[in-house]
Amino acid sequence: MTDTVTENPQNQIPTPDPALKTLEPLVGTWEMTGKDLNSGDPLGGRLAFEWMEGGFFLVQHHEMDHGHGTMKGVEYIGYEAETQALRSRYFDSTGNAFTYTWKLQDGDLSIWFGDEGSPAGFTGAFSADGATISGRWAWPGGGYEATMTKVG
Repeated sequence: MTDTVTENPQNQIPTPDPALKTLEPLVGTWEMTGKDLNSGDPLGGRLAFEWMEGGFFLVQHHEMDHGHGTMKGVEYIGYEAETQALRSRYFDSTGNAFTYTWKLQDGDLSIWFGDEGSPAGFTGAFSADGATISGRWAWPGGGYEATMTKVG
């Protein structure tokens, strides 16, 4: 009997789906400013995006100050084979747990609450130099404008 290595796709080390790399422009630290569309109250915060070891998930940590205090959260964005979409699971310090669908294409960032096409979510655009994202979160009955500026 000889020792041989058999090519078996089931034994190959998995690699992240290439669709994840479309989110690379988000990596870094961002300062966010904005205002509530109903009350006009200002809000602000800080977001940080980094790749989890292995590259299968982009992790976002955020801290947001708004009229009701400070909220902290974490979000894991990965490729979901069943839907062939970039999906995330979000959790925050107020007990929320949400699922989002992400798409970054040609400098336009869309984040839908739940599935693509949902009436709730974020639409925004990167500046030409990639240092700013301007847009708005909207949902039936509310939302806020937001500008994120890359600081690191």
